[in-house]
Amino acid sequence: MTVSPPRGPAAVLRTERLELRPVRSADVPAVTRLWTDPQVRRHLGGPVIDSVVRIRQRRIVGAPGCHAVVRAEDGVLLGLVTVEAAGRGGETEVSYQFLPEHWGSGYAREAVAAAVARVLETAPSVVAVTQQANHRSRRLLEAVGLEHAESFVEWDAHQILYRRRAGAHGRAPRAARHDPEETA
Repeated sequence: MTVSPPRGPAAVLRTERLELRPVRSADVPAVTRLWTDPQVRRHLGGPVIDSVVRIRQRRIVGAPGCHAVVRAEDGVLLGLVTVEAAGRGGETEVSYQFLPEHWGSGYAREAVAAAVARVLETAPSVVAVTQQANHRSRRLLEAVGLEHAESFVEWDAHQILYRRRAGAHGRAPRAARHDPEETA
């Protein structure tokens, strides 16, 4: 996979098929679907309530660390990848959500792998958390080189924290593969 070099705080991260860029006003309807779609939110606590959606809609455009994932060939928004520099335990945390009609094409794996690679250029480690029951998300995280670091219960569900350290050679990310569900 080729990852474009950084170009400042609003840098666009490019992969073979995707661009990860700041969220724009025109993206808000699709991003709102990510927050309200029961399939997307199945392992994320369910659809977000309207009052919270309205707050998020006002804050998402250009928000630091929030990357719209768009297909390079046509600009269609596929999902979001979020990178929080001081996330869980002070480590950089990556999370992602993709619209169901784009599941199964390897987009989430490609986008998350690129985000993880970018993070590890400057951070000592990156973490991601997913529900234990979300087997597809767990496979995705493992495929991009993150390893099971700990298990715990949060929000009344069993969770798994995955971690990858900079310079760790663990399992190399696999080529894109079809994933029916792409959320964490």
